[in-house]
Amino acid sequence: MLLTFVILYLLVSVAIGLWAATKVHNARDYIVAGRNLPFIVVLAMVFATWFGSETVLGISATFLEEGLVGLASDPLGASLCLVLFGLIFARPLYRMNLLTLGDFFRRRFSPTIEIVLSFCIVISYLGWVSAQFAALGVVFNVLSDGSISQNTGVLIGGAVVLVYTVFGGMWSVAWTTFIQMILIVVGLLLVAYFAGEKAGGVAAVLDHAKAAGKLEWFPSLADPQAVLTWFAALVTVALGSIPQQDVFQRVNSSKNEFVAVWGTTLGGVAYFLFAAVPLFIAYSATMIAPETTAKLLQEDSQLILPTLVTVEMPLWLQIVFFGALLSVIMSTASGTLLAPSVTFTENVVKSVWPGMSDQQLLRITRWTVVGFAALVTAYALSTNDSIHKMVENAYRVTLAGAFVPLAFGIFWRRATNFGATMAVVTGLGVWLFGEFYLPEMAIEPQVIGMLAAAVAMVVGSIFGPKAPTPTDETPRHRTHHAAAATHHVPY
Repeated sequence: MLLTFVILYLLVSVAIGLWAATKVHNARDYIVAGRNLPFIVVLAMVFATWFGSETVLGISATFLEEGLVGLASDPLGASLCLVLFGLIFARPLYRMNLLTLGDFFRRRFSPTIEIVLSFCIVISYLGWVSAQFAALGVVFNVLSDGSISQNTGVLIGGAVVLVYTVFGGMWSVAWTTFIQMILIVVGLLLVAYFAGEKAGGVAAVLDHAKAAGKLEWFPSLADPQAVLTWFAALVTVALGSIPQQDVFQRVNSSKNEFVAVWGTTLGGVAYFLFAAVPLFIAYSATMIAPETTAKLLQEDSQLILPTLVTVEMPLWLQIVFFGALLSVIMSTASGTLLAPSVTFTENVVKSVWPGMSDQQLLRITRWTVVGFAALVTAYALSTNDSIHKMVENAYRVTLAGAFVPLAFGIFWRRATNFGATMAVVTGLGVWLFGEFYLPEMAIEPQVIGMLAAAVAMVVGSIFGPKAPTPTDETPRHRTHHAAAATHHVPY
């Protein structure tokens, strides 16, 4: 019966996504929903940017193993990323009226920087989207009591997400996410209430966690290596995820500048606060069913929450929880599946095929969504990394290669194409050298890569050759600007 209700929920989600697809008439509708989304929808989408499988299954498992000190990357770094993006980056980027971050790199620097960094952004999504698909496999495996393998669950869940994403794009992402966020908040709060009651109350759970040393955010200063590792994890996600298309796309879909700034900022704050709920539920499990939890910690800690619900909760609450869990995963998966596909077609394919029409761009973007879905499905089926680790590793390449060109390009007028080229080459080169040849170094290589990129940007811009600022008025983008003029919503 539980599986039946979940299947019905999936069908409803697909129906909502396909209904939203009727609003798609051109590439701009598909990519940024016509820049017409209201505050509450943008806030929900930004909240859902991070509230995915890693929050419910990934970081809750890490919390049980390491405590809050193990969560520097997520939720702390993830929340900081969204707040920084909203307060600092959202306004200038929104005013530029772009489709992708790759468009920014072309307009500010050069087509070469555009293509290289677009590839970096696309590659960074491989682990993140794969983590969502892997989580869908876990859910279907638990729901079917093992009769559906995790690999089969990956294929089923991935197909559902693909259907409404490929047809509706950002419109489908927006409206399915809005409905799903309501289920997430209500469902997880209900589960937390029942779990807390079974564990002896909220105070009892918090006291037990504190006594076990799980509520310390910062590592001991007596261990410098632990401190460096903690900061590296924080910076990798907080800054490395700023040059990400999915965050930018949600901001850029806002109907005005106020919505872009404050929908993003408050979405980040909401994410940080609500991320505590699955942590509370997970720790309650150690008090409600200590033997089962200890066994799962040894075998697969990501199964602790779904196992607790299926064993200890009534059927109606199981339906609510798994509906909320699927909402969490699908809302993140759809947005993160769309973002790299859009980047690839807008900033890579268009460079090879400059004369494509708007309808051709729309068609190719949809086919790219299908292709990227197949790629991440294959990766999810082949990797043994945990969900949290897949997400954490996703931002190394963008921290080392893309953050400095984006930040300096927006806020430093003297940044030049030569400086950006030096930053990209140096940042990626130092990072890759460290990853392959110095894996045990005290500071994480992606952080050193980012610092080296900043130095290279300054030196290259000041002492390197100066070139005229590139313009965006090239033949391959005239169609894009015509569409922008037609569908721009004044603010």
